[in-house]
Amino acid sequence: MKATRKDCEDNPQRQPRGRKEDWNKPFDEQLSLGRGAISNSSNELVSKLPQAIIIGVKKGGTRALLEFLRVHPEIRAVGAEPHFFDKNYDKGLDWYREKMPKSLEGQVTMEKTPSYFVTPEAPARVYAMSRHTKLIVVVRDPVTRAISDYAQTLSKHPSTPSFQSLAFRNRSAGPVDPSWSALRIGLYAQHLEAWLRYFPLAQMLFVSGEGLIRDPAEEMARVQDFLGVQREVTEKNFYFNQTKGFPCLRKEAGSKPHCLGKTKGRTHPEIDPHTMQILRQFYAPHNRKFYQMTGHDFGWD
Repeated sequence: MKATRKDCEDNPQRQPRGRKEDWNKPFDEQLSLGRGAISNSSNELVSKLPQAIIIGVKKGGTRALLEFLRVHPEIRAVGAEPHFFDKNYDKGLDWYREKMPKSLEGQVTMEKTPSYFVTPEAPARVYAMSRHTKLIVVVRDPVTRAISDYAQTLSKHPSTPSFQSLAFRNRSAGPVDPSWSALRIGLYAQHLEAWLRYFPLAQMLFVSGEGLIRDPAEEMARVQDFLGVQREVTEKNFYFNQTKGFPCLRKEAGSKPHCLGKTKGRTHPEIDPHTMQILRQFYAPHNRKFYQMTGHDFGWD
């Protein structure tokens, strides 16, 4: 039986290891804006637990969003993915806190680990840290996302079987093999249901991965509003790189643009049209349910 929100509140054994006093009362009752801060001095840099987390999705545009946010003076975000709520939870909150960049009182501390969105235990664990945590999910057309995921795997492991053979390896459950992670991640509505058992929809922001490429300033305006910070990252900070097909970032207006690494915008393998059609038909009902749950039509169909 899966843990519920009430289980996390009532059963201290479901909490991660950490300092004993951390768990004598709920985080949201003992911590202020600098939630999880070791010190609350306004002029001192301290380590804080994150107030906002980019929880997904892999190959959706999370790295781009994180880099865009790190330009903001009111935001402090760790570059490396901590993987606390999926792989390192047994190391405790002190370990997690120390992974965060030091920040001033009033600054928003953030991290991003895209695998959280598809990790069954993650919602309860994030809620146990703080029920006020703001959650950001970058989503992208699940078919394009799956191909991008496969392209990344293929670049690291050239002997990987073809996309088609993996997508149709086990068709006992339907037209495609949903157990393949590249396809399973794209079942956004299914994963979202687990998070909504703990967090209200108003505490989650769904960012369009396509929008981050097409109009990054517009998406960034939504993100900054959601985080409660000034709109500092605007049109002046972006330059579109025609070669890579991605926007590059200027820290200041007129400065030299910085583009994401060579692994971003890599060429996708060619997938035959029939396979694409089967995948779009497979995802169509899942996409419609996701649109209904979020109240936003991402236009993938």
